[in-house]
Amino acid sequence: MEYINVKEHPEAIENMVKFSGDRQVPVIVEVTDDGAKVTSGFGGT
Repeated sequence: MEYINVKEHPEAIENMVKFSGDRQVPVIVEVTDDGAKVTSGFGGT
């Protein structure tokens, strides 16, 4: 697991948006054999 605080590392925001499509946090990227599952926001949408 890797935790990246985008407040402390604003350069990571661009990468976060590539995965999630927006600036909502948290963004959880789960890498699977079939690709990646992306969950964003506290509601898990």
